[in-house]
Amino acid sequence: MPPIPLSERLRLKLVEQVRGVFNDVESGQQPVPPSDEALFARDTPIRMVHADIVAMMVGGIRGLLLQMLHPHALQGVLDHSNFRSDMHGRLRRTARFIAVTTFGHRDDAQAAIGRVNRIHAAVGGTLPDGSPYSASDPRVLAWVHVAEATSFLAAYLRHVRPDMPGAEQDEYYRQFAVIALALGADPVPTNRAEAEAIFRELRSDLAASTAAREVADLVLTQRPKGAPPAVQALLGAEEVALLPPFARSMLGLERPGLAAIPARAATWGMGKTLRWAFRQT
Repeated sequence: MPPIPLSERLRLKLVEQVRGVFNDVESGQQPVPPSDEALFARDTPIRMVHADIVAMMVGGIRGLLLQMLHPHALQGVLDHSNFRSDMHGRLRRTARFIAVTTFGHRDDAQAAIGRVNRIHAAVGGTLPDGSPYSASDPRVLAWVHVAEATSFLAAYLRHVRPDMPGAEQDEYYRQFAVIALALGADPVPTNRAEAEAIFRELRSDLAASTAAREVADLVLTQRPKGAPPAVQALLGAEEVALLPPFARSMLGLERPGLAAIPARAATWGMGKTLRWAFRQT
């Protein structure tokens, strides 16, 4: 057997490291295998957007920061999550849910949605002002979804495919709506115009708070095992730069100045390297 070329050894090592960040390899967890019987066909917008690792990392954190501005979503995390001691685990579980529902067999996707719905049904409590909250509230779920969907697409457009046709962007929202509706969200956008309108409408539900700022700081300073600190710092700067100005203000974050330029360039280069490693075009 001929020796494996150095470039191929480097590629395989990089793939192994990335999979270690997104999968609990110590417990034997494997990446979600793409299925031809998934909820969405191969090479459709949702599978293209959700396949790009860097865009999903940047977009995922941007989405989480936006979600924490909703008092109900924030309180649910504070009351029913171990995010303080296992932030990486929480992000990893979210990433796996996205992977299963986007790429996995439709039966596995439906099972994952069912599990989340059962978890949401048990999550509820009281806000600091004494009013009740529930993780099954359709309007709260709508904000969680629209924050996530707009963030994934924004990062993809910025770092991967800025010339993505409008019709494909609309299809992305239509496809992602399938999952959001199954989770009980309402209203749910099915195109860009609806996403912008719903985002504006739900902004009135948001609130700045010390707790939201603390969570934002924790999210932006978390260091997943195997991820170089310098890489995390660059990604963090890019995640903050992509936030809407109102969200940065509410979270007490400053828009990166000159640091935004190398952060964006480094994120672009990282994405290109990872697409090579995973043999994506």
